[in-house]
Amino acid sequence: MMRVAQVFSLLFLLDGSFGEYQPTWESLDSRPLPDWYDRAKIGVFLHWGVFSVPSFGSEWFWMYWQDHSSSYVDFMNKNFRPDFTYQDFAPMFTAEFYNPEDWARLFNASGARYIVLTSKHHEGFTNWPSSYSWNWNSKDVGPKRDLLGDLANAIKEKAPHIHFGLYHSLYEWFNPLYLKDKAASFHTNNFVVGKTLMELYELVNNYEPEILWSDGDWEAPDWYWNSTAFLSWLFNDSPVKDTVVVNDRWGKGIPCHHGSYYTCADRYNPGILQNHKWENAMTIDKSSWGYRREAKVSDYLTIHELLTTLAQTISCGGNLLVNVGPTHDGRIPPIMEERLRQMGFWLDVNGDSVYDSVPWKHQNDSMTAGVWYTSKGDVVYSMVLTWPEKNELTLGSVVTTNTTVIYMLGHASRPAPLPFHPLGSSGVVVTFPPMSEVTGQWVWVLAMTGVTPI
Repeated sequence: MMRVAQVFSLLFLLDGSFGEYQPTWESLDSRPLPDWYDRAKIGVFLHWGVFSVPSFGSEWFWMYWQDHSSSYVDFMNKNFRPDFTYQDFAPMFTAEFYNPEDWARLFNASGARYIVLTSKHHEGFTNWPSSYSWNWNSKDVGPKRDLLGDLANAIKEKAPHIHFGLYHSLYEWFNPLYLKDKAASFHTNNFVVGKTLMELYELVNNYEPEILWSDGDWEAPDWYWNSTAFLSWLFNDSPVKDTVVVNDRWGKGIPCHHGSYYTCADRYNPGILQNHKWENAMTIDKSSWGYRREAKVSDYLTIHELLTTLAQTISCGGNLLVNVGPTHDGRIPPIMEERLRQMGFWLDVNGDSVYDSVPWKHQNDSMTAGVWYTSKGDVVYSMVLTWPEKNELTLGSVVTTNTTVIYMLGHASRPAPLPFHPLGSSGVVVTFPPMSEVTGQWVWVLAMTGVTPI
């Protein structure tokens, strides 16, 4: 059996040397974050796979069913024959309505600057014709097409400004090779050498993703996954070495400590400024990453809830990755499409406060709740989650000067500066225009110049 150290030596011999970035976290963490990622701010996440066929409970359907979770067992007993296996779902993963060009146009309309597609979830099914997943991939069974490649090509053709990224699960729940390594306390890594690491090389070389969103790492340490050796190759010699970014899920204890950006935990939203670039990967469906047929309207975020999360995230230096779950036949559910288009409409009006922005001195206002700040150059933006009573907003974190000018984004075709009343060193009261003169909805943005922080 090949052990971790042997694989590490083999990779070293094949490469000759590791180049600028050595296979240590100290060296890998010294690589600057490619500029495009922080500027992009908004991404769309897609959880799509065989789990989209039962579309019940969550994308962890197979695991919960095998763990005898009562709701999943009852669902199977009521709807499928007694000898039905999870693999029997795969031919039903048909994707007959999948139109990647339409998806690309939707992502463009959403205002997203990058997307992350599930290449393989914990079930092990690959959405590309992987050489390392025989008869358990989208070309051999189910859709009979390269789902991943088709979307990559559509993005390049229809929305070339959107960066293409891939989610990949390191582990697979029921892969015999993985379970054997696990039983050996991960002192062997036949699964890594023969399966999951080879998939990563295949994905990078064939599709050139600019984001690698790793997951499924938490049961084993990073040395089992050969994470640092792979990332050293990715940053030094891969076809995307200059532009690729990676998250922080590369082994037990690694999240929130190492990576181009941190995700820390699902739906991570700390509410305060962080020292390292981070991302809030969150879901429109409050309970699931994959599509659920049993979901109710109340299970989905409203557009105001989504934009609230956006404002909180961007103000604190994070990126927002908004997840949708396509159906087994290749559609993005209408309510999820609506949320993406609403977000895009809002960004069309207020995007100056988001794209290319940086955190301000204060992230949220000290006097009025629901006001979040960003900045760009000499402009300070305040994202206001609730239209103020009597059209007057008090800001306790802003001091005006004799050069202060305040506008509202989306106010009339020829906006006039808004009137305001300084409160000395205690802030400022801004008078909002009539709502009928404002194009924007849900969350309103003030653009202020000539102001200083308290």
